[in-house]
Amino acid sequence: MLSPFRNDAAELGSEFRARRDNFDVDAILAIIRRRWTVVAVALAAGLVVGAAFLLSAVPMYTASATLLIDKSNSGLLSQMSETGATVNDDAAVLSEVEVLRSDSVALSVVDKLKLKDNAIFMSPSQSLRSGLAQLLDFRRFFSSSEQDEDGIDEARENAAAAVKSNMSVSRVGRTYVLNIGYTSRSPSLSAKIVNAIAEGYLLDKLNSKYDATRRASDWLEQRIDELRQKALETDLAVQKFKSDNGLLATSGQLISDQQLSELNRALIDAQAETAKAKARYDRIKIIIDAHRTDAIVTDVLDSSISNDLRMKYLEASKTEAEISARLGPNHTQAVRLRGQMAEYERLMFAELGRISESYKSDYDVALSKEKSLSDSVGQASKVSAAAGETQVQLRELERKADTFRNLYQTFLARYQEATQQQSFPITEARIIEKAQNPTVPSYPQKPLTLALFGILGIAAGISASAYLEFQDKYFRTGDQVRNSLDIDFLGFMPTFKDGAVNHVMTHPMSMFAETLRAAKIALESDETSGCRVVGVVSALPGEGKSTAAINLAHLLASEGSRTLLLDADFRQPGTSRLLAPNAESGLPQILNGSASAANMLIRIEESGVEFIPALVNKRVSNSAQLLSSKAMADFLAAARTKFDYVIIDLPPAGPVIDARAMASLIDSFMLVIEWGMTSRKVVQAVLGSEPAIHSRIIGAVLNKVDTKKLKLYRTHGSVEYYHSKYSDYYLEDK
Repeated sequence: MLSPFRNDAAELGSEFRARRDNFDVDAILAIIRRRWTVVAVALAAGLVVGAAFLLSAVPMYTASATLLIDKSNSGLLSQMSETGATVNDDAAVLSEVEVLRSDSVALSVVDKLKLKDNAIFMSPSQSLRSGLAQLLDFRRFFSSSEQDEDGIDEARENAAAAVKSNMSVSRVGRTYVLNIGYTSRSPSLSAKIVNAIAEGYLLDKLNSKYDATRRASDWLEQRIDELRQKALETDLAVQKFKSDNGLLATSGQLISDQQLSELNRALIDAQAETAKAKARYDRIKIIIDAHRTDAIVTDVLDSSISNDLRMKYLEASKTEAEISARLGPNHTQAVRLRGQMAEYERLMFAELGRISESYKSDYDVALSKEKSLSDSVGQASKVSAAAGETQVQLRELERKADTFRNLYQTFLARYQEATQQQSFPITEARIIEKAQNPTVPSYPQKPLTLALFGILGIAAGISASAYLEFQDKYFRTGDQVRNSLDIDFLGFMPTFKDGAVNHVMTHPMSMFAETLRAAKIALESDETSGCRVVGVVSALPGEGKSTAAINLAHLLASEGSRTLLLDADFRQPGTSRLLAPNAESGLPQILNGSASAANMLIRIEESGVEFIPALVNKRVSNSAQLLSSKAMADFLAAARTKFDYVIIDLPPAGPVIDARAMASLIDSFMLVIEWGMTSRKVVQAVLGSEPAIHSRIIGAVLNKVDTKKLKLYRTHGSVEYYHSKYSDYYLEDK
């Protein structure tokens, strides 16, 4: 069995993915060729609607003025709000845009130009919003004369709403320039309202600056009095705290901290002295303990006694060495000299002992001094720590006093500035271009409107074309047959009006005949030997399988093959109606044994085809049973001995099971599909449920093809693409 069919959605999805991965320009051009009329009609309809809209539209005029937000004129409020942070210019300009769109500016325009009394301005076409509001306001039917004042206020608000709805404010690029526009039916009214909006905005800014400056002055005056009192109270609190806690200071530093600093320096010096004295004492002790006569001590060098003893010791040592060398070490004089040397040595070490005691005394004194200073530092540290804890509170009081003092000075300076600026408030904006009366209507814009409606029409046409393409799920090309059904495509069989029964004989050089020759080649290429039993089948009735079967039999017989044509469609015997419309017996009688095959054969002299019809005027209820019976098998076995081809016109495989019942007796099937009419999904479903038929199909032909429309479905490399090149090889006339 061949691979399973893909359903229609899967096939479309694979086609879309293939087109996405490999963009097929020819396929797109083919779609355009097929559907350009839909797009053209939609475009024409869009242009007609656009023209009708332009003819019925009321012309509107837009006047514009230009306003500059001048940041060089910074007012008091911006100065008071400065905290060192970066100003967001975009947000500032956008804020000014919202101010221009505010109710206060709109109301000032209404009051200045008396717009609530202007009939042109208050007409429904001018202010749709206000007109709807008046139409839906049912309270006016129940209002009394006492509510006239409320009605006036409502009219004023409606006029302001109309001003806001018809005005536009936009920023020019990234600049500080704002463009103000207003649209109405009257050019002069548009210009007046735009200029009034700009002037109302400037007046609103001046009033807001003046009010802000006045409020700031009043608030600063109250705040200054509070800060003056707070600064005085905090200064007094600092002085009282110092006095209560004895925090005396000189040169900006507490006395306890100065004493601790001096004691620390003295302690460091004492520690150095102690270390020095200890080092001298340890050194001389090492010399004495080692009994070294050659060691050098600074105080020994400075002692005349030690130097004298050392000189005598050296002279005695020298003399003893000379005598020992001349007279021997045991000479009396040498022995006496060694005794003197020992005495000198004892005296030198005795002198070193006295110096050592002096060093030890110096070391003890230094150590005692260091300890005394260390105790003093400890006591001073405790005093300083206690003073430090108290100073924390003192510093907090001092910071608070400094804060109030600085605030007092700052607010006092700001108060002076506010007092000065209150008399001459300035604004941060100015008008750089006033509005003039527009001469050309801004609405409707005819070229743009027509273009827009044309684009909408094209979009609608493209959408409709896409929908039609998506809904076109019929067989149009050979690739669709191969990809959807996994079978070979044999060719196209064009539609024709006359000569359906023997078209292959009357037009042997036509595309119709060439397709049947391709079917013959496919039949000859299979593995069947001897006679070939071929079933011509379709999925649905009316696809032209009978015509295809008759012409295939004519082709085979005309080329010298012994051919038998059977009409096995017992319910709708189309072949019998065409070839033997008056037949009263046929294949059903042969199968039930009431007639012999030899008596039923009808020879078509034009090609030599032998034909056995079915009953034309009578339906057979057990058709499937007859077609799958042993009698049918025996009949075909006998026919195989006498004919080269047995062509069987089978019933459609979709509505009845006759073709399935007879499938085991047939060597090959040729599938006939009506071009542009038979759904791919239907054929897939039929063949998917008939594996015995599907496995024996030699190929499919597309019947009733409109060759003029076929070229619209060509893609590069396909058979349809080259149709115009090889169509000259076909001769549709004799």
